[in-house]
Amino acid sequence: MAKTIHSMIRVLDEARSVDFYNKAFGLEVAQRLDFETFTLVYLSNESSPFEVELTVNKGRTEPYALGDGYGHLAVSVADLDSEHDRIGALGLNPKKIVEFNHDGARIARFFFIEDPDGYKIEVLQRGGRFQ
Repeated sequence: MAKTIHSMIRVLDEARSVDFYNKAFGLEVAQRLDFETFTLVYLSNESSPFEVELTVNKGRTEPYALGDGYGHLAVSVADLDSEHDRIGALGLNPKKIVEFNHDGARIARFFFIEDPDGYKIEVLQRGGRFQ
């Protein structure tokens, strides 16, 4: 059986991205691998073994075109309202909290935030299938 281990995104500014993911989600650098033309930075925290891999291509100055195929990363939190307030107080501009219902039952409660490169991250209230 396959096990998910990481998702990779390309970023322009390593320090800015590491700072964002640390402030927003408590992710720390688990490993940093520096190569001649690029750097890989693996971010994780104690809540999950899943990692976000930042790829920094050296010499790149233009923002990446995210296109219309990218969706989002998702994280779950114990207290959505507190996280929304905390992230807002950091100046990270969370979008409004949304409730998603199906056939009269709440499926999810969430908000979105964008990282410095424009990648969307969904922050979900922990519960149901979103543990």
